[in-house]
Amino acid sequence: MPKALLATCVCQLCLYYSDLYDDPRAGGDNSALLIRTLQALGMTLLVLAFLYGMFPALTIGRGVIGPGVTFAAAALIAWRIAFGWVTRQVGPRERLLIVGMSPSALALARELRQREELGIEIVGYVDVTPQSSPSGLLPLLGTIEDVPAIVRARQVDRVVVSLADARGKLPMDKLLEMKLGGMRFDHFASVYEEHTGKIAVENLRPSWLIFSAGFAKSRVFTAVKRAMDVVLSGIGLIVAGPIILALAAAVRLTSPGPAFYSQRRVGRQGRVFEVHKLRSMCANAEKDTGPVWAGGANDMRVTTLGRIMRRTRLDELPQLWNIFIGEMSLVGPRPERPEFVQSLSKEIPFYGQRHIVKPGLTGWAQVRYTYGASLEDAMEKLQYDLFYIKHMSVKLDLFIIIETVKTVLLRRGQ
Repeated sequence: MPKALLATCVCQLCLYYSDLYDDPRAGGDNSALLIRTLQALGMTLLVLAFLYGMFPALTIGRGVIGPGVTFAAAALIAWRIAFGWVTRQVGPRERLLIVGMSPSALALARELRQREELGIEIVGYVDVTPQSSPSGLLPLLGTIEDVPAIVRARQVDRVVVSLADARGKLPMDKLLEMKLGGMRFDHFASVYEEHTGKIAVENLRPSWLIFSAGFAKSRVFTAVKRAMDVVLSGIGLIVAGPIILALAAAVRLTSPGPAFYSQRRVGRQGRVFEVHKLRSMCANAEKDTGPVWAGGANDMRVTTLGRIMRRTRLDELPQLWNIFIGEMSLVGPRPERPEFVQSLSKEIPFYGQRHIVKPGLTGWAQVRYTYGASLEDAMEKLQYDLFYIKHMSVKLDLFIIIETVKTVLLRRGQ
């Protein structure tokens, strides 16, 4: 049994790192599914071979591995194809009607369309002043006055209200009658959060944040989180110390200028601190331009070695010291520069709320969203940050750390 459990855990770990558990499109293309499954099983064999070489007592008997891998590949692929087919045949288990059109409503529709396994379908939307969906993704079914009739005709299970201010715009008498008759009504922000892992900032009312569950941080959780930060960052500094020194020497040898650099960032409660990083850009990169957004993969200021370090996030290793002394946490919203915080706070509602917790070396936004350097990207990342702040827990922190390891190993960082 221990040998079987070891093989199973290694197999599941390799499937996880091949995105075969959390990628909704993993089973969409059968040929791609076959390739990724075989790649994961090949990695499983390599890991098991290494473990068996190190610990011969764990080795499974002769003649088991070959048939086992063949059976696993056939069963995994057959199960995923069958699951997708059954999901499509059964059809949606819940039908939603959205009241009010917004970009967030379109984003939710795209998300649900990609994740057919959820069994949720948006039948369409109604609005105060009917106008066609900008992308044609959601059909316009009428005005708000038509909601009762649409619910009956379309067999709607839940009405989702996304209007920023619904007061005076909804037929309350008719909707109350529907509510008492068993119809479910939900705030759009709650449904969006449930299915996307982020909080829709657009049209969000402060009252929803005030009365919504979550955003509670007990003293026990705070103490445990700080203890995790100290222990893990301390171990990280010891283990990564030689790596940091080797990279620092490589930076000095490959480009003129210092190996390390410090930059002012905004931390908890708006306090400004110095974050430490290995230099990944040419020296004095902002001498002529002043503070500007990083240009991503096409930023000409990034050195060749710096590009590699950014992809693997090795340039962030010195921030373990910021975590150890309490300026940062392992997990939290990424700290931003004061110059950008000032402008983003004016442009994006609720942006300042991300500073009620310590910034992190990694975070929910970093493992769920690709690199970006624009106002739109900042708003998107804020939505993930607010979700993290609302649901902060040791379990979520551990999950984010595991996801970060996957991001680093698969070189998805920037």
